Amino acid sequence: MKFNRNPFVYKRLLSCCFTCLLFAPGLSAAVFRAAVVKVDITPTTPQMLLGYQARQSTGVNDKIYHRIIAMDDGVTQFFIVSSDICLVSPSQYDKVAARLQKEQKVDPINLWWSFTHTHSAPEVGPAGLPAIFLGERYKHEFDKEYTAMVEQKLIDGIAEARKKLVAARLGIGWGFSQANINRRARFADGKTTLGMNPDGPVDRRIGLMRLEKEDGSPMAIIANYAMHGTVMSGANLKISGDAPGIVSEYVEQKTGVPTLYINGAAGNIAPIYSVYPSPGAGHLDQFKVLLGDKILEANKALSATTTDVKLKSGALTVETPRKDGLGWTDDLANYTRTTKAGVNMIKLPVRFLKINEEVAIWSAPLELFCEISNEIRDRSPFPFTFYFGYTNGWLGYLLSEEEIKYGGYEPTVSPYAPGAAKTLTESVVNHLQGQLKNPK
Repeated sequence: MKFNRNPFVYKRLLSCCFTCLLFAPGLSAAVFRAAVVKVDITPTTPQMLLGYQARQSTGVNDKIYHRIIAMDDGVTQFFIVSSDICLVSPSQYDKVAARLQKEQKVDPINLWWSFTHTHSAPEVGPAGLPAIFLGERYKHEFDKEYTAMVEQKLIDGIAEARKKLVAARLGIGWGFSQANINRRARFADGKTTLGMNPDGPVDRRIGLMRLEKEDGSPMAIIANYAMHGTVMSGANLKISGDAPGIVSEYVEQKTGVPTLYINGAAGNIAPIYSVYPSPGAGHLDQFKVLLGDKILEANKALSATTTDVKLKSGALTVETPRKDGLGWTDDLANYTRTTKAGVNMIKLPVRFLKINEEVAIWSAPLELFCEISNEIRDRSPFPFTFYFGYTNGWLGYLLSEEEIKYGGYEPTVSPYAPGAAKTLTESVVNHLQGQLKNPK
């Protein structure tokens, strides 16, 4: 299938969801299998919440979960996990990945652990890089008992998903929602603060994946959409999945199957109702309509699925200088190196998943600005190119070059020296156009 890049046609397609049948010649005759597992990780004790100032929970507004999808094409077994957590350090991902490799022989390259980025969920594991920027938030020890529970339930959930693998079908499509807005608000003097900027860059596409059983009955949905989990502010002390969690639960109620919310390049994108003190004040339930119904529309429009699925995973390490004088944490020693010239580099892990010849998904442990992923998608040779953000850890904000000069909050929590956006963009595009599209 050729993707029409005519701007007028492109805009029309974007506004009214479209789908693509993933048939490709020469695919393996192996049976494609899949499974989904949903595991409750809601704590039973008060927890320190991550995302704003240090604060402890006083109750639960809505439960939080691991949602786990396993896919197997007969050669590659691949796992996508969406957890209702703000973020974890890459060292915590590495710990879980090492355990899974040892205990279940899961190749780490085929394990993507994504976080919805709700700011109303407990801390999990060591602080990692945020402690460098926001040390006043991390003067306490993380709850090792709760972290161990989250870790064990993820490992057990993957084992359960492997046991439940059955013959399956896969479909891919697009949707569109205006539930988000650029949050880099401008003052008259050009300075920037957190707020709303309706003229700023945004990404309102929903990348949709649907898994079905062999008979066509639904199994699971993956919805990829860029939006901070910040409907509620630091004044809220109730545990919640925020808008991503509320939307997932709503779509599940309507479809009867688990729905994985995978956040995108939300570094500069907020929900249109943002930082309110409570669910009611923040119109939290309205996101069921603003985004949930749009996911359901995209799912309804997706009519073509296939059993012929071939998975190919890949990885790339992008090296880029870190800011002068910036410290580093001991648990992230594997994510930096110093050159012979004395330049401290960040080793940024990027992962790829190719599905047949139509779909390319890339992921990184980043709070990425949307114009970077938008450009990569526009330059990709694949009709369906999705970016999974907040995946396998968190290594800070990565801003577009244009936005650095305006200052604001995000540059203060970015470890990257100028030029990182171009380095990442060119590295990912080259990989998509080269090794992923035309492997030797």
